Amino acid sequence: MDEKLVSINYSVEEIVYRNEDTGFAVLQGMVDDSALIAVGELFSVEEGEMLLLTGCYVEHPSYGHQFKVKMFERSLPTTERSIKKFLSSGSLKGIGPVLAERIVDSFGVDTLKVIEENPDCLSQIKGISPAKIEKIKDEFNKLFAMRKLMTFIESYGLKSNVSFKVWSKWGIFSLEIVKNNPYKLCDEDVGVSFSLADKIAKELNIANDSDCRIVSGVEYILRYNAQENGHTCVPRISILPIACNLLGVDSDCLEIVLNEMIERKKIYNYNMGKEMLFLPSYYIAEQYISKRISDLVCFQEDVQPELLETLINIEEEKMGIYFAYMQKRAIQEALCNNLFILSGGPGTGKTTILNAIISILEQRGLKITVCAPTGRAAKRLSEITEREATTIHRLLGVQRREEDRNEFVHNERNLLKSDVIVIDEMSMVDSLLFCDILKAAKPECKFILTGDHHQLPSVSAGNVLKSLISSECIPHIELKEIFRQSAQSLIITNAHAIINDELPCLDKTDNDFFFLERKTPEIVVKTIMELVAFRLPNFYKYNVFQDIQIICPSKKGLVGTVNINNEIQKIINPKKIKKVEFTFGFYTFREGDKVMQIKNNYDISWKNEFEEGTGIFNGDIGIIKKINKANRSFKIDFDGKIAEYTLDMAREIELAYAITVHKSQGNEFKCVVIPVLNKGTDFYNRNLLYTAITRAKENVVLVGSQKTVADMSRQVRVNYRYTGLKNFIIKNVMGED
Repeated sequence: MDEKLVSINYSVEEIVYRNEDTGFAVLQGMVDDSALIAVGELFSVEEGEMLLLTGCYVEHPSYGHQFKVKMFERSLPTTERSIKKFLSSGSLKGIGPVLAERIVDSFGVDTLKVIEENPDCLSQIKGISPAKIEKIKDEFNKLFAMRKLMTFIESYGLKSNVSFKVWSKWGIFSLEIVKNNPYKLCDEDVGVSFSLADKIAKELNIANDSDCRIVSGVEYILRYNAQENGHTCVPRISILPIACNLLGVDSDCLEIVLNEMIERKKIYNYNMGKEMLFLPSYYIAEQYISKRISDLVCFQEDVQPELLETLINIEEEKMGIYFAYMQKRAIQEALCNNLFILSGGPGTGKTTILNAIISILEQRGLKITVCAPTGRAAKRLSEITEREATTIHRLLGVQRREEDRNEFVHNERNLLKSDVIVIDEMSMVDSLLFCDILKAAKPECKFILTGDHHQLPSVSAGNVLKSLISSECIPHIELKEIFRQSAQSLIITNAHAIINDELPCLDKTDNDFFFLERKTPEIVVKTIMELVAFRLPNFYKYNVFQDIQIICPSKKGLVGTVNINNEIQKIINPKKIKKVEFTFGFYTFREGDKVMQIKNNYDISWKNEFEEGTGIFNGDIGIIKKINKANRSFKIDFDGKIAEYTLDMAREIELAYAITVHKSQGNEFKCVVIPVLNKGTDFYNRNLLYTAITRAKENVVLVGSQKTVADMSRQVRVNYRYTGLKNFIIKNVMGED
């Protein structure tokens, strides 16, 4: 049933509750002579204000009759009582209840007009000095500048939290800045879409060919390619037609502005056979990485061959094994170089060699830090190395700066104490994050990077591991030999078959890799529901929430994550009267649901049995433990870390019974179920299938078309990423362009 919207005049008596991050507030106030609770996004509303509220009356199951606010407008208080209430609330710093009483007794209903237009008149009030007058005047201007900003921003349908971001960035000058150049709203830390900024600009009569519009359009294209396609740069020749089409301007006009942007360092250009354009953050990061790498590879430790042989023999005796030739070479390279890459697929002994390297370095008294990009990858790294491992984000730490932007605690001014940093799952590490960890390391720190460059690249922009290896400037050993015990696993042999341009074996039913032929999307979905909800838990005693993961090539379609999540939720966590739920976007979230964080959030607080901290990161998987609709919050348990979210933060999570292959990286699950039905696109490729299969520890089940599996295995075209890192490394290390 549709809610009936009405408008009411509302006098704010008391702020019962306010969330400063989201703007959600619970107000106690008056409508005519009747008391009424109002709830909604009411950012920066103060006691004593008069509001015009638009919304609907609702009956809350616990709190009774309320007014649910959809939008609001402010008006200054007009009665002596409401003005006293407003000034006494602390809205204007420097005025408390006693002083508010004196001011209103002197100026009556004209008090606010006096403060705005003739503040010097306040000098006649006892207790108000010239300095205090200046402070009151500044606070009044600041307060109502924000009111005006919010009125302007919200008139375009934007939420109050956008006003807060704008105010945090530009303060009292915000409205003037936004009106002069509404495309400033597209800045990354504000996040308004280009199309909406364009709409505002048109209403403000800003010309189509204005420099500010073209600059913002070019930045938008580069930012979109970074966020959606993983490119840290884009060919200039490719940007020209896209930008001309988006902006409706001719190429000559665009070329002039592009050159000006390069000159003013709004963007950077670099010739890599063709001219590439970068956003500043990516250009600076990849240049920094290349220079640090140049310093690292120039240093080689002179370890005597006899000593190396002795150290390796000791590790062999300790582990009760004999290392293969390439494994020994990997240990030698790691010990002799300050930067070393160890790569290899499953079953090649990569973990064994990493443990041997760490053991030898520890015996030399070096402080070793072991880390990975995600929480689950770090947890797995702890298990296989039997050493404490952490996420890269947690290692670097996060703090809040005065300008309300996040930065890492450890950086060039506050270095980590580590002598050796081991980073696992390097294929997941993007350009900006790798730059940050290099900045935080001591100049003499040794880096050992491990990963599998056949997997998909990082979710965020860059292709770091592949760029490092393909530069051929960095010591690198790839382990390829599958050892006898691992060769018994079809998961491992099929994964290597796919990478080696061979078709995987699909006809065996007595191992750890199964294929179920299903011809239509509807039957694929039905089969997956049966497998996950009943057959796999019953036969293998798997926990449906912890042990089984559906991994899909795509979000879209019947066999995409959105549809499969909604279908499996109906079976394993269905709607119940006592189970609280709420709907956001594509999903209805309810208590007990398996969810994934889909963006880094450094500010979310969490606590577990032993400690507290902040930060939940892209790819973290948890269970919704409690939803509290009364205060618009819910709690998620991320492997023992309990984090609290507001309902509006649901945009940062998705149901995670089914996840995309990209989101599965760095994770490992006992059993993986993969729908494979032909899409006929380059996206369904070899690396995608390989990455999905190698997420499984015990069992893989493919459901779909044998032809699709064959097509994916043959499709060698990887999603190409434009990045300058390889070229920058070659130039800095080899002195070549």
